[in-house]
Amino acid sequence: MALYNKAAEILEKVEQKKGAVKTLVYESKYENIKQLFALVCETHKYSSVLQEIINSTSFLKVTKLRIHLAKVLAYDLLIGPGLKCGGSWKVMMVKHRSRLQAALARLKIKRKVSRHEDLLPSGFKEMQGDVIPRFVRVNTLKTTVEDVIDYLKREGFTYQGTACRLEDLDQLSGKSFLCDLHLKDVLVFRAKMDFHNHFLYKAGHIILQDKASCLPAFFLNPPVGSHVIDACAAPGNKTSHLAAIMKNKGKLFAFDLDTKRLSTMSTLLLRAGVTCQQLANQDFLKVDPQSSEYKEAKYILLDPSCSGSGMVCLRDEALEPQEDKRLQSLAAFQLRCLNHALQFPQVQRVVYSTCSVHSEENENVVSACLQQNPGFRLVHLLPSWPERGHDPFKQCLRANQAKTRTHGFFVALLEKCSPPREGEKVLITTTLPAGGEEKQDIQQSSAPDEKQENSETASQDPTNSGSKKKRKRNRKKTKI
Repeated sequence: MALYNKAAEILEKVEQKKGAVKTLVYESKYENIKQLFALVCETHKYSSVLQEIINSTSFLKVTKLRIHLAKVLAYDLLIGPGLKCGGSWKVMMVKHRSRLQAALARLKIKRKVSRHEDLLPSGFKEMQGDVIPRFVRVNTLKTTVEDVIDYLKREGFTYQGTACRLEDLDQLSGKSFLCDLHLKDVLVFRAKMDFHNHFLYKAGHIILQDKASCLPAFFLNPPVGSHVIDACAAPGNKTSHLAAIMKNKGKLFAFDLDTKRLSTMSTLLLRAGVTCQQLANQDFLKVDPQSSEYKEAKYILLDPSCSGSGMVCLRDEALEPQEDKRLQSLAAFQLRCLNHALQFPQVQRVVYSTCSVHSEENENVVSACLQQNPGFRLVHLLPSWPERGHDPFKQCLRANQAKTRTHGFFVALLEKCSPPREGEKVLITTTLPAGGEEKQDIQQSSAPDEKQENSETASQDPTNSGSKKKRKRNRKKTKI
């Protein structure tokens, strides 16, 4: 019975996007981790199927069970290896077995399939053969990339250098690993490499974090000693990444409305050696931008609640009417958060990110925000990144399993600017792959309707700036 209670508890958190399956399972301290992990993953995979069966049989009304507990029990009874409990629960499930099995059979007939796996949402079926590598971020507050590599080599791991192309990640096997081709503090291992019981993880020297999730802090790139806001901070991996970039100097204000998540985050930050944080159990939308406490806050990371549709174990089906309404509600909340972030008087840069694949939560939110805040523009991120935002937002990044070997993700970087007048020179900023450095080019603004196009340009002809420098040198020589 303990297995099903714990699985139901974790399944609920996963479906509410309160954490990744593996992390929640390991934090549960359940004695049989593999058994619990398998049950949660498989139940979640068949979640929509089980929901339909439960609804069609009025199972919850008859049994008075909670929906997530009903799902894990029904999974093992109908699809899994069989019930692993005794007592009253087993008696109850056996009593309703015929009705539940009949509902499953009717569903297969309705969809004209014969196998359980053919009932899965298309997203699960398409991605079943794909796997995501194990990404490990080195916590530079406690160690260095070089020291972690040396430690792992002494344990029998084989370091293969820095990846040159994405396909290099597909070749990883055994105990071989690479340094990521975009993020220099991220190491990459084969998909099923497990570090939850490893000394480096328990000591906070490494953080188990998907590469896509590392991008927001990497792009915000706050200077050492700056004041930074992490608007929706829990569970805290991005917060610890920001602290590492800041070298624990300055102030890092982290907000989250969920008390339990904030408590878990506090433990994570302690293990990671973060000391510059100021945690607040508060709704970011109720934080006063005019407060003197945030008068020096120039950098904001906003990763608000979203559908979680980009997480591999949380793939959405085609949108149902009720899901469309949920997306509209989420998008409205996300836009309020992004607009609120831009109200802080000294803010210079805001990173907006989601683990969603839906344009409603990504490009549409950014578009609405830019229309309402003409004093901000998009920065073109990593020109070499293979997956871009949907037209016309090519400055933004998207991530997915097929093209980036990560979970689905979206990142946009908004930067404060002064709307240029006709004839003024416009600064175009391009974030480069190496350490978040920037290249700045100057371009003439020739007409008001060209302003937006100029501010969004990714790459400029380097010969322009070079020829200007030559002309300046020639003029100096003439004066002499």
